[in-house]
Amino acid sequence: MVEVNPIRTERDYEAALAEIEGLMAAAPGTSEGDRLDVLVTLVQAYEAEHHAIEAPDPISLLQFVMEQRGLDRAALQPMIGDRGRVSEVMARKRPLTLTMIRRLQENLGLPAEILVRPYELSRSKAA
Repeated sequence: MVEVNPIRTERDYEAALAEIEGLMAAAPGTSEGDRLDVLVTLVQAYEAEHHAIEAPDPISLLQFVMEQRGLDRAALQPMIGDRGRVSEVMARKRPLTLTMIRRLQENLGLPAEILVRPYELSRSKAA
């Protein structure tokens, strides 16, 4: 039986990570491999609760993807619309529509669950 302790503190977390690093070469089905599996599960649970990373808003995701893939705003036109529409969406003056979201998901492989998230639009100074 594999004996492990719960991860309750950051110190416990760091110790578990160090132990995982030492067990990375453990063969599945061995006591070391079983210990590795249990520790990884405990670390994942601790990270989900204490080190969760919030998903980006849709426009931040688009900006990141464009930068990573070397795309310019013109590359978004088939998915979002003409140059003006792309500019409005990227400036957060106009929200993404369902059609835009579907096209972005299909053409760029972006996760719809992030694209449909609500995000704050810029307020017009003229209003």
